[in-house]
Amino acid sequence: MSSFIKSQLIGLKADNFRHPLDKEATKALKQIPGLDMMVRNLLGPLAEQVFYVENIASSVLVSDKQLPNLHQLLLEACKILDIEPPQLYIKQHPAPNAYTFAMRGKQPFVVVHTSLIDMLTPEETQAVIAHELGHLKCDHSVYLTPVNILILAANILPNVGAVLAQAIQAQLLEWVRCAEFTCDRAALLATQDPKVVMSVLMKLAGGSPSIAPQLNLDAFIEQARAYDDISKNELGEMVKTARTAQLTHPVPVLRAREIDRWASSKDYEKLLQNQKIGYNSEVESKGRWRNW
Repeated sequence: MSSFIKSQLIGLKADNFRHPLDKEATKALKQIPGLDMMVRNLLGPLAEQVFYVENIASSVLVSDKQLPNLHQLLLEACKILDIEPPQLYIKQHPAPNAYTFAMRGKQPFVVVHTSLIDMLTPEETQAVIAHELGHLKCDHSVYLTPVNILILAANILPNVGAVLAQAIQAQLLEWVRCAEFTCDRAALLATQDPKVVMSVLMKLAGGSPSIAPQLNLDAFIEQARAYDDISKNELGEMVKTARTAQLTHPVPVLRAREIDRWASSKDYEKLLQNQKIGYNSEVESKGRWRNW
């Protein structure tokens, strides 16, 4: 746990830290008629149950009696971000990842893979948890669920899934990548140390339990700042050119550059000073599955 006293962002609202690209991509998705209804009617209830059982049945629930240190990291992040705590599960898995999921009428939960925790410090683990909380805070559920149902549809019903995917996959995946920028900001707000968030991204880019301690964060930050010199395009254009069928996240270096930039902005400074944040008594808990 960090030794410095963190700002408690009481009344924090999603739009206080939502990334502009997230706003633009969400607006574009809203113009697709019946998207959420179409996917939900096809596989919604089945997909939700499959996701829920798959994760709950094979993970360890964190609590004050089970991995209490992780539980405390969750509670502190929730307090800072002004959000009700979801359940936190730890899952044995070789792929370093974390994701968020919630079913209608059920408490949302976050799952973190053991292979990711193995690479991270406690502060970095909190950044991962806070990133997932960002999806809940921002109510990304409306489009995250269709994304994951599309993935499931492609596996269960290849023909139907392919048709749906071809129709809306590009816009959905572009939105998902833009949403990641917003959730990285949530991670920064919870840890209040940009180096912690950028260290997580560095380890995701090229880390493993054996070499993670040897990685040089300052060199990675220089690499992230030099990323702007690679292309003269705007950030949005870089996100578009990075699009592939498999890429659901912006590249880690680009994400690190965005955090580096936002951490030195007036908007971030004002949030930490708790300026102009209206109290929000309604805690959004409709978030759905999203990978770190």
